[in-house]
Amino acid sequence: MTALRGRLQRNVSLDRLTSWRVGGLAERVYEPADVDDLSAFLMSTEAVDPLLWLGLGSNVLIRDGGFHGSVIRLHRGLANIVDLGNGRIRVDAGVPCARVAKWCGQQGLIGAEFMAGIPGTVGGALAMNAGAWGGETWPLVESVEVMNRGGQRQERLPQDYQVGYREVTGYDNEWFTAATLRLTPGGDPDALQAKVRGLLAERAERQPTGIASGGSVFRNPPGDYAARLIEAVGLKGTARGGARISEKHANFIVNEGQASAADIEALIALAKQAVKAQFDIELEPEVRIIGEVGYVH
Repeated sequence: MTALRGRLQRNVSLDRLTSWRVGGLAERVYEPADVDDLSAFLMSTEAVDPLLWLGLGSNVLIRDGGFHGSVIRLHRGLANIVDLGNGRIRVDAGVPCARVAKWCGQQGLIGAEFMAGIPGTVGGALAMNAGAWGGETWPLVESVEVMNRGGQRQERLPQDYQVGYREVTGYDNEWFTAATLRLTPGGDPDALQAKVRGLLAERAERQPTGIASGGSVFRNPPGDYAARLIEAVGLKGTARGGARISEKHANFIVNEGQASAADIEALIALAKQAVKAQFDIELEPEVRIIGEVGYVH
């Protein structure tokens, strides 16, 4: 068996690894050294062991009972961007989306500016077709590299997936490790970087920044906005424990310092119930809710 070269930790508090700053213990957290080491780690685990792939910890709520399995973090070992020429770049799954936007701007590559508004990594953006300011991830994708539960690697094309609004359907027990993106060369680096700065300033005006949150909580229903509906039912500013529906943007729940995952989940349920009761609209969470309520290590 190949010796593992990454970093393995046990009984790790997930509140340090998520943007909401909540979550119980993970039995194991593994940070692979590179893609070959990731393959070796997967081959070393039992096929029945639960896996959680975690980027920067946004768009995910991990319950207070923690995660009974292995958390895999790619942000250290799979973090490269390679210029392939003619507007094509290869990006590892652990690269933050904001770094892609900045890097492309510096290179004069047009089309990735919106990624500055995605708070996660490329792997997470591929998994949910993340977007911001009208842009989405998958229209940029030329191909993806994936790895299955047994550690085998494969290249796939966009037509191998069903891609929709904040939803990507593909193959079970298979995860993104890299993507080749196609952008438009020839842009002015200064203008592109100025555009990104402008978009970020606009986001800071409209959304809560500088405080722990998980990003947008709900998908926007067709023809409407989750924030408008939540505000319309009078829940803007509503608190449970240390969590509050943001007074700045009602589709964000913020951790004011001492929130539990249960506090946040209670507000998610409250918003769903209230909007359903008043408007007969079923809000669908954009965040993934993971882990166990009462699991004790």
